[in-house]
This record gives sequence, C-alpha cells and structure tokens, in this order.
Amino acid sequence: MSSSLTRPTRRPERLLILGSTLTVLLIVGIVTALLIREHANTLQTAKRTANTITQLIDADVLRNVELYDTALKGLIAATERPDLQGVSPSIRHLVLFDRSAAAPYKGDILLLDASGEVIADSSLLTPKTGNFADRDYFQVHRDHPDIGLYISRPFTARCECDDPWRIAFSRRVSSPDGGFHGVAVASMRLSYFHHLFSSLNIGSNSTINLLNHQGILLAQEPLLEVDIINKDLSQRPNVARMLRERDGSFHSVSSVDHQPRLYSFSNVGDLPLIVAVALASDDVFAPWRRAAWLVSVATGVLCTGLLWLTWALCMELRRRHRAEQVLSELAGTDALTGLANRRTLDERLRLEWDRAQRSTEPLTVLMIDVDHFKAFNDRHGHQGGDDALRTVAQVIDSNIRRPADLAARYGGEEFAVVLPNTDAKGAWVIAEHIRSGVQHLPRPAGDEEPITVSIGMSTWEKRSGLSLEDLLLRADQALYEAKHSGRNRTINAEA
Repeated sequence: MSSSLTRPTRRPERLLILGSTLTVLLIVGIVTALLIREHANTLQTAKRTANTITQLIDADVLRNVELYDTALKGLIAATERPDLQGVSPSIRHLVLFDRSAAAPYKGDILLLDASGEVIADSSLLTPKTGNFADRDYFQVHRDHPDIGLYISRPFTARCECDDPWRIAFSRRVSSPDGGFHGVAVASMRLSYFHHLFSSLNIGSNSTINLLNHQGILLAQEPLLEVDIINKDLSQRPNVARMLRERDGSFHSVSSVDHQPRLYSFSNVGDLPLIVAVALASDDVFAPWRRAAWLVSVATGVLCTGLLWLTWALCMELRRRHRAEQVLSELAGTDALTGLANRRTLDERLRLEWDRAQRSTEPLTVLMIDVDHFKAFNDRHGHQGGDDALRTVAQVIDSNIRRPADLAARYGGEEFAVVLPNTDAKGAWVIAEHIRSGVQHLPRPAGDEEPITVSIGMSTWEKRSGLSLEDLLLRADQALYEAKHSGRNRTINAEA
C-alpha cells in the first residue's frame, strides 16, 4: 500500500526538481550568452578605439612629414636658382631655409654635396664642417636616383644635447643632366613621437609603436626593452605579420613580456611607416571581468537560492506526504487490531478482483470468525475480549507473507483475508496455518478450552464464472457451514 501511495507523490517532487533544474540551466545559459556577447562587444570597442588612435597618429605624422618634405623641396628649388649666387649670405640662407621654420621638433636641415660635405646649414650662416657620407640616407640617394623622399633609420646626432636621437627625411639633389649632385636632409627629434604617443591614453600596460617597412623600430611609448630603438624586429612573429599585411588587427601574445595583446596597425599614408597600437588584454577586458564577476556571483546566489528553495519545498512535500500517508493508514487501519479496516478491505478487494479479471489468475477470499466469542467476552470482560482479538489478528497477519495479500477486520470478531494469485490448494494451506496457530495460543486464565476460529474460503478461477458478490457470498456460506459443523475447522466453498 505504501509503494502505491509513494509513486504519485514522488511525481510532483520530481517535476519540481526538474523544473527548477531547467530554470537554473536556462538562467546560467542566458547569463553566459550575455557575457559572451558583452566580451565580443568589449573586443570590438577596443578595436575601434585602437583604430581611432592609429588614425590620429597617422594624420599627425603625415602632416608633419609633409612639412619636412615641403622644407626639403623648397631647399632643393632654391639651390637651382641661379640668381642666388650673387646675393649676400644672409639673404641666401633665408631663401634656402624659408620653408623649414614650421617643422616641429626639427633638428638641423642640411644641404650636402656629392661627397657628403655640408654646404648649407639651417642653424648657421656659415655651415659647420662635417661629412655625412656614412649615413644611410646619403648612400641610398647616391645609389638609387628614383628613391624620392627617404626616411632614415634612427641615429644619434653629433652634438652634446639631452635629446640626441633623430630620424632624417631626405631627398636627392640632381644636376641638370640628372647626375648625383648631393642630398637635402632634415632631421627630426624622436621626442616628437614621445610627446605625440604619451598624449594618448591607452592604458598602463599598452604600447604605441612606429616601424618602417624593414621592421626597424623608430619609436615606442612606453619602452618595453632597453636599447630597442633602431632594433630590427622583423623576425618577431607579430611584427612579421604587420609587415606582411600592412593594415588590420589581431589578438596575439607579445614575444617581449609574453602577455596577450590586441594589435591594431595601419600604414601611414603612402609612407614606408607602420603605426601599431598594442593594447594589453588585461586593460581591455578589466571592466568586463569585473562585471562578469559581479554578474556570476549574483547569478550563483540566485541559482543557489532557487535550488535551496526547491529543496526546502521538496522536504515540505515529503513531510506532508508522510503525514498524509500516516493519516491514510490510520483511516484505513482498524484501531484495535492494527489490521486493515472494512473500507480498505472493500477497496483492495475491488482492485484485486479487477486485476484477476485481466490476468485470469485465481483469487481466494478467507472469512474467519472467532468461535464462542460472546461467551468469552462475558467471562473475561471487554478488555479480555479486545486482547484476544489482537492476539488472533497477530496470528492471521503473521501467516500473510506476500505484499499483495491483505488481512482485515471485517467486523466484530470476524476477519477477512484476500489472497491474490492463490488457488484453493494454496489458500487451504494458509487457512490451516491460521487455524492451527490460533488453536495453539496460550489458554486464557480460567479457561479449559483454547481460543479457536472457523474459516470459510472461496476461490475464483477463470472457469468458475463467479461475480465478486458471489465470491464473498460463498466464502460467507462456507464460514456458516464451518460454524454449524463443529467449529475450529476450514470449509472450502468449492468442495
């Protein structure tokens, strides 16, 4: 009986647990999807920010390079004017370097002859003595007539100054017949890039880099390595990719500090320069990680609370089920004997009857009556009678071993036993065990005769054609016959 009651009550509990589990999984899935989307949005925002920074740097560098190129073109154009040969040195100097005043962070602007000697200097009327034939910009223009504007590798100026690092912009000076006539060169202090890069807020662990097309680092802010300026980085995987693609973005690990970074890079106009912004992933995703941590904790608390409430509700349902089961058992149990009462007997008998009709297995009913119980009750009183009924009930219950069998108090001193899947032969054995067990109970004080019972039994089989009412009636008639044929015996209605 308990198993049949437990099964339906467990179903709502399982549905509740399943519903709560699916809800928790749904919440976790939605939060995870939102965090993934926010991670992607953060990455896209970082890419847009890096691209904006590279565009700002591109525009500023292009504008300043144009100023230096304009100064060089003006210098070359002035040297080709024949009317400058007869003017005073001061006027000639003013004409030669008229366009160089606007160039920011400029160093010396020089005009070199075909052997590398200085023939004009923007800072002096009388040029200082010096030969620059060993510089890369001089050798490039000497050997390549069509090189155009050339941007040199970083170098240190030949001066006693706090800011010695320079790069040079240069153009070839050709003779009327196209021969090599010298070089016009303008140097720029690298502190220009430091000032430009440091004015952009990119995070404490991120860097801005300027490289030429050979992979030579011209500027970096902040410096990640000592003496990295003018170093060839073309063999490093990240730099090699930038030199190959010239424009784009990618996520990779730095070969210097081994930290993940977001690289955005672009070519500076048509110049042989590449600007690369390397944003540290820790800086990029720090706000997202904080938000993700808070959301994850809140989601964890919510899901834990939901599961705890589900558990608490399941415990309450179990307590209610146990209480209902106890009440059900009390409602279906005879208070005196502890056996099933008449209500339970009727329900169970109908259930087993329907089952027997489907399975065509035999069904046997025993009707048991305590012999001479009224006289026994008169001799020993109601308390003695009640004790005797309890003792008889224990004997009956001890002989009913299968879970499907049922012993019940039918009324007064009468009992009934339902034996599913039991034919007449098997039921007879059980009935005799009950009758013998009661007969051998200890005799009550003052009685010479033992307590005995009479048993009537009736069995339904497929071929019998009995109804349930007929089955009960025949068992009752068999009991009546046992009572009137001497008591303390078992009568089978089929016999």
